Amino acid sequence: MVGGKYKLIILHKLATHGIRRFNELRREFPNITQRTLTRQLRELESDGLINRQVYPEIPPKVEYSLSETGKSLYPIFLQIEKWGLEYMENNPK
Repeated sequence: MVGGKYKLIILHKLATHGIRRFNELRREFPNITQRTLTRQLRELESDGLINRQVYPEIPPKVEYSLSETGKSLYPIFLQIEKWGLEYMENNPK
């Protein structure tokens, strides 16, 4: 569910910054293609980790946010980050 180059980073951005529009996410990742970002967002939505809200406007407005399931992963992300920082501190290269 969180495999893929950008999924964890997308979830982290939504957890720390809240609701984001597509282009806001795109600016956060300058090296990602529109196709890749769209695919990653669709997979996260399909897995129930994010919500996609479409507003009937012209031009279309789409917002992404963490679902309750996605929010429940955030403490796990923090633990992984903590482990990684401790590992790097104890194993310098």
